[in-house]
Amino acid sequence: MNQFLSFLLFSLLFTNIAAAQSVGDTAIIPRSHSSLQKADTLTKDSLPAKHIAPAITKKPLQDTGWEINFSVPASSPAFTWQVLRHHPYFGFKTKPTSPTTQNIKQFAGKELLFYLLVFLLIIFGFLRNAFPKYFSDLFQLFFRTTLKQRQIREQLMQTLLPSLLMNGFFVISAGLYITFLLRYFNLTPVDNFWLLFLYCCVGLSVAYLVKFLGLKISGWVFNMAEVANSYIFIVFIVNKMIGILLLPFLVLLAFTTGNIYAVSITLSWCLVAGLLVYRFILIFAAIRNQVKVNPFHFFLYLCAFEIAPLLLIYKALLQFFNQTA
Repeated sequence: MNQFLSFLLFSLLFTNIAAAQSVGDTAIIPRSHSSLQKADTLTKDSLPAKHIAPAITKKPLQDTGWEINFSVPASSPAFTWQVLRHHPYFGFKTKPTSPTTQNIKQFAGKELLFYLLVFLLIIFGFLRNAFPKYFSDLFQLFFRTTLKQRQIREQLMQTLLPSLLMNGFFVISAGLYITFLLRYFNLTPVDNFWLLFLYCCVGLSVAYLVKFLGLKISGWVFNMAEVANSYIFIVFIVNKMIGILLLPFLVLLAFTTGNIYAVSITLSWCLVAGLLVYRFILIFAAIRNQVKVNPFHFFLYLCAFEIAPLLLIYKALLQFFNQTA
């Protein structure tokens, strides 16, 4: 009996110890990594993860038409071309496409006019640097009267080369300006701009050549060579200044439109008219110092020999071009 009670007590005690050990072991066993990752995903990421497919390059189709020609060496261009024709990515064996033909766009602008103006500016700069003394005396004599005016005039008359070159410069500059004026007033006898420009230059050259010869002959006939020389000198000095001062207006008239063009052409009229009036005043003062001339007679001379010939030449040209057209 005592043995039975002892065995029963020992069994109960062993059962309690085993139960206590199973509870403690369960408390200290850590959770697995998958359960932790699952819990972390549920707590931190509220949105489902997006599945991204990896970038996989598709394998090219197998070429079944490959034929190896062993008679062709590997270093020859034929073998290289054979390899290129069976390239899996580039179609070297396909027929090349011909490029589409397009009409060439033609630009009809003012390139020649631009080059002409650049040429005029270059020529003026070259003459200005090549003959600095001539230009200094020219501006000094034109813009102010000095005690050495007669001496400066003689120096200018002796320098024939720059004077001749500046006369040619005036012909081109004034001819281009007259061309712009004729096109502005729609008085063009021809439609071609450059042909009209050529006619204006030739007309100016002929007009002043006739005037020069006429004055020389008149001075020799009436024994007034000094008066004729003074007249010719003043005319061509003012012409040279007109050719120089018209340069900025030529640029504006060539490449501007609208209000700027209208203002430019109006200012150029005022400039040319003022220079011509100034020329007449200088001529009258030079002639009056040597010959007694009535102002009314001088005005009649201007109308007969300055204005009327220009109108007659223009009228003759209009009739000539109308008949040829």
